Amino acid sequence: MSGALYPATSPLTTGLACRCPRCGRGRLYRGYLTIADRCSVCGLDLGKADSGDGPAVFLIFILGAVAVGLAFVLQFVIELPMWLTWAILVIVVIGGALLLLRPAKALMVALQYKNRAGEFAGS
Repeated sequence: MSGALYPATSPLTTGLACRCPRCGRGRLYRGYLTIADRCSVCGLDLGKADSGDGPAVFLIFILGAVAVGLAFVLQFVIELPMWLTWAILVIVVIGGALLLLRPAKALMVALQYKNRAGEFAGS
């Protein structure tokens, strides 16, 4: 199927849906963060995809800013006890990381494919 034409897919929609960046229909992951070897629909070699630490770094910055702002509000505006503030912050940061890491990694892979970066240069 290497000669087949595929419609242009948005990296944002395919990334957030965790779908294949070429066809937009196949599943990108075979586990929680393990990228599949090939797309089950179009056969794209997804083993080439390597998002590295990019998604994690972006999430660290985003969740760090959210945590600092939330800590300020919880401590000085709402005036919660310190132990409750920490409990809420831990839940928000860990929950946010677990919730956002998968789509962030998929978005990075989709952008890599669209821009023909790295190993996708010959695809």
